[in-house]
Amino acid sequence: MSYFCFCIICTLGCISDEFFVVLLDMVVCKGFVEDLDESFKENRNDDIWLVDFYAPWCGHCKKLEPIWNEVGLEMKSIGSPVKVGKMDATSYSSIASEFGVRGYPTIKLLKGDLAYNYRGPRTKDDIIEFAHRVSGALIRPLPSQQMFEHMQKRHRVFFVYIGGESPLKEKYIDAASELIVYTYFFSASEEVVPEYVTLKEMPAVLVFKDETYFVYDEYEDGDLSSWINRERFQNYLAMDGFLLYELGDTGKLVALAVIDEKNTSVEHARLKSIIQEVARDYRDLFHRDFQFGHMDGNDYINTLLMDELTVPTVVVLNTSNQQYFLLDRQIKNVEDMVQFINNILDGTVEAQGGDSILQRLKRIVFDAKSTIVSIFKSSPLMGCFLFGLPLGVISIMCYGIYTADTDGGYIEERYEVSKSENENQEQIEESKEQQEPSSGESVVPTVQEPKDVLEKKKD
Repeated sequence: MSYFCFCIICTLGCISDEFFVVLLDMVVCKGFVEDLDESFKENRNDDIWLVDFYAPWCGHCKKLEPIWNEVGLEMKSIGSPVKVGKMDATSYSSIASEFGVRGYPTIKLLKGDLAYNYRGPRTKDDIIEFAHRVSGALIRPLPSQQMFEHMQKRHRVFFVYIGGESPLKEKYIDAASELIVYTYFFSASEEVVPEYVTLKEMPAVLVFKDETYFVYDEYEDGDLSSWINRERFQNYLAMDGFLLYELGDTGKLVALAVIDEKNTSVEHARLKSIIQEVARDYRDLFHRDFQFGHMDGNDYINTLLMDELTVPTVVVLNTSNQQYFLLDRQIKNVEDMVQFINNILDGTVEAQGGDSILQRLKRIVFDAKSTIVSIFKSSPLMGCFLFGLPLGVISIMCYGIYTADTDGGYIEERYEVSKSENENQEQIEESKEQQEPSSGESVVPTVQEPKDVLEKKKD
């Protein structure tokens, strides 16, 4: 026994200190994430909860788990009133269904009778930012210019209501209750607003972003909630697939420079700077209809276009219906890009793609083909196993069915032959009976046939 303990101690001594640090971090982090069960439904109203609804078999859930443990540790260390938990939605499916869980993982902040879905990037900082924003007051007051300036440094985009009680404020509160999951909402008096802000009338709703501000105009901008939803993004962004999906709710077209950020050639930097310049200098003309940005790599775009897009290039996407616009020539300068955008707006450039049934079928085939190719490129042996094994099983089944049918046909044919032989035998016997003499005629003695022949006839 002592020898066994000695071996264990020696083995542990060979393991690096880093392993123990990582193991300790995992144990400590997990301690701040509560495993929730059926009792959570009755006890949750006493606190604000940030909950991860997961499935044990889900790969994305397993990828989120270490990040979620870090979120729990961070929220505890800063003294946040928000409690962090996780629930196996497959074991407690009825509770998950009540909260509207339809996929895994699903992150929700539960505050009283309200449940807010998190739809942002699955990083620790973004999740914690969401929890702070939604768990606090719906509309936060800005009591001083110093606080106002602090918010400008801290948030890239935020909205401010300026003025007293009014119908506009009621609409602002309704919009905030719907869109608090995306951005911050504040209120302030006119004295608190920076001196560079000019207001034609009061009350007013403003958005501060891109180192400037824009005032909501009901006549030009339409519904307040729709305007806030459109303006909650900066005018120029580094895009990814998730952000493009979110932009689909705004109804805007997305003008993208598709580049390779690792490529230092002039052409990549030139196209990116053209899009940036159009976004900055032509905002008043295009901001209601267009969002601008760049994307590193063409993998996501290739899936959308179902084609290999040359990099660098410029493409305009309609993410709400999967349409896209391509120019038949290279963009040379800002004026070229502005002309391209104007042609899209007046219908001169024809949209390609879309979400029709035919396009969806094509996309399914393209995605399947791309997946198979990527599997064989990354691991040929794995590809042969995944696709060779099912084909082998199907081949064996088909062979078995074929041979079974062949045997059955032979048996049936043999049965038919035997049946015909019996019928012929019966006809011969009947003809012999007809040829037998009557009682008055002489009887010719017959030679007795062998015993085996008689038995055969009898059969």
